[in-house]
Amino acid sequence: MRQIVLDTETTGLSAAGGDRIIEIGCVELLHRKLTGNNKHFYLNPERDSHEDALKVHGISNEFLRDKPKFSAVVDELLEYLSGAELIIHNAQFDVGFLNRELELLGRQALARHVGSVTDTLAMAKELFPGKRNSLDALCSRLGVDNSGRTLHGALLDAELLADVYINLTRGQDALLIDSGETQGTQVTGAAALDLSAFELPVILADEQELAAHAALMQQITKPAKGKSA
Repeated sequence: MRQIVLDTETTGLSAAGGDRIIEIGCVELLHRKLTGNNKHFYLNPERDSHEDALKVHGISNEFLRDKPKFSAVVDELLEYLSGAELIIHNAQFDVGFLNRELELLGRQALARHVGSVTDTLAMAKELFPGKRNSLDALCSRLGVDNSGRTLHGALLDAELLADVYINLTRGQDALLIDSGETQGTQVTGAAALDLSAFELPVILADEQELAAHAALMQQITKPAKGKSA
């Protein structure tokens, strides 16, 4: 199964209000293993980022001036995402922005290009109700090293989310048999073990053990007035 862990950075919080995508990071998982076949784009959003957004991602407006527009990378991005399951933290946010970018180009919504979308934030809320479930909080809870995350970055966050997702789903997925012919095969249940092929030894108590047992039973029987049997 091919999965793409995806994250975006944006000029602000409102796609409907005109905010745009400035960075897209994608990490590929094949049979739950990192392949190294990743995608990363910086984009010219044709507008400046809000001050609050700049504090989050630290990507300056000047840095983005000579970067390609979304229209220049859309075909490459959609080909890469085609048919895959997308893994996104707070998927409604990122999908909303991607759909808005596609709409501006007269293209079909993201759902028409990918297999499905899995929201790790929704998963985390079910697994850890009442707790903080931000990416940083999940990294801390699940033992994922995020010490290099001083600012948000789409590719780094996608890489961290891939580790978080694998940890979140470790108990839900079958083991993978990592061998030549069976690589990626999911084991859906343990095979029944036929015990008839084994000769099980019968070990009898020795005299010392029998005597200790008799003494213990005598101690139990006295308070019970002989009604322990």
